[in-house]
Amino acid sequence: MLAANHDLELRNIMTIRDSVHNNGRRNGQSVDIPTRTWRILGASFFLLGLVNNVLYVIILSAALDLVSSVPKGLVLFCNIAPSLAAKIGWPYLLKGQVRYTRRIIGCCTLSFTGMLVIATFDSLAARLLGICLASFSCGLGEITFLQLITRYNSLEINGHCVGYFASGTGAAGLFGAGLWWILRQIGVRTGILICSALPFAMPLVWFSLLPQPNSVFFTEDTTPQYSTLPTAEEELPESGEDDIRVEDVDPIAPLASSHSKVSLSLKEKWDLTQPMLLKYMLPLFSVYLFEYTINQGVSPTLLYTVPTSGLWSFLIKNLRDYYPLWQLIYQTFVFLSRSSISFGLPPLPVQYLPLPAILQGILLSIFTSEAALGLFDVTDGAYFVALLIAIEGICGGLAYVNVYYHIGHDHVVSPRDVVMDEEREELISDSTGNLSRSLEPSAGRQVIDSNIHADGTREEWVRQAREFRMGSMGFADSFGILLASLIAMPTELYLCSLQVRRGIEHCRQI
Repeated sequence: MLAANHDLELRNIMTIRDSVHNNGRRNGQSVDIPTRTWRILGASFFLLGLVNNVLYVIILSAALDLVSSVPKGLVLFCNIAPSLAAKIGWPYLLKGQVRYTRRIIGCCTLSFTGMLVIATFDSLAARLLGICLASFSCGLGEITFLQLITRYNSLEINGHCVGYFASGTGAAGLFGAGLWWILRQIGVRTGILICSALPFAMPLVWFSLLPQPNSVFFTEDTTPQYSTLPTAEEELPESGEDDIRVEDVDPIAPLASSHSKVSLSLKEKWDLTQPMLLKYMLPLFSVYLFEYTINQGVSPTLLYTVPTSGLWSFLIKNLRDYYPLWQLIYQTFVFLSRSSISFGLPPLPVQYLPLPAILQGILLSIFTSEAALGLFDVTDGAYFVALLIAIEGICGGLAYVNVYYHIGHDHVVSPRDVVMDEEREELISDSTGNLSRSLEPSAGRQVIDSNIHADGTREEWVRQAREFRMGSMGFADSFGILLASLIAMPTELYLCSLQVRRGIEHCRQI
């Protein structure tokens, strides 16, 4: 009798575990999706990345016009600190399923309100408040769309969507800088009011264009289908256990009772974060720390005599034109490098992820030395600076898209799956037939198992774990930018004072 029970338990464990392995193979397989759906997915996430990040770029581009009397590092601080708060608070502190529809409507409302405050009030405090509102919306929106990508149940789709979302965020730099260059000609207030309409594109894409995660089925005999996201009034289709349901994505729909019980504990979140600290977070943090220290603290002091002939004379009419030009070059190459995966180029291998950060640190040293000591020739210095800023943009864009690409492709296993592996090994190796000793979980296992399983919610735990891993990475780049903003303010002033000592007054003439 004991031997029969032993065989039965072994078959049950192996059957469940094989099902998990099959799901993993399905998640990693090459999926056959209609070309139209494939393109719509890419276009949707490109637009979401573009619209979500464009206000951030517009605010930085308009820094001199909005608050010309204070260091640009202060604008950067107000443009990133609320974003950092959103990226810490939502993934790390909140539990349960992501309410995507509520988040997107909230982001749209906050962005619109922030830009309206900036355009309506002239006081420094009010404009900084408006910048903070738009910043919070940008940070929350970025992690929301990156988390949404993990709900598409295929690694191939994940990589496709990450590539186009990163490309959209890169395009936001070019579009935002170019748009503000045009709008500033008609006035700051009018230009900001026009920009305040941009956030409404997010819910428009969400409700009318973006294919919902459960609209692509991965069964062997079914052709993938496409449909837009439903409204709250539409009836939700039923789905099998292995499919991602609309109710998992759209919080307007009633949540399944079993899924609503699943949430990651703080300990589980920390366990998921630890492997990413050195592998992903440190390279991304370092890239953004160096990059934004250059952009906000050093490049404003990289000024040269206004040219009177040649190509530069068409681009540079006065000293104030240098900083927007550096930003335009930087944003152009950020866009190109963030679009590398969507252009079909292979991702950077994981072991090379620290390389962009190393190069960025070297560039920071070169730019700082040039601003302080004047390393380059007076007549040709601007050409060297332009070339190095292009390399800076490439490094920053490559770090962003490749880190998120690899996070989306990492395999996440629930704690229960680990326990089942151990139980199966013990059963196979137990030659005495002592089933009670082999299957009885230890105290540690009971703690691990307490949050999962009896009601079949393993898949939901894995989904939330993948969402958390993707969303938690936002802390790394935002913290790097925040720290850079604090470093940039005194750096700009100090480098300017060094130039004045050398008899160069350009930084005081803008």
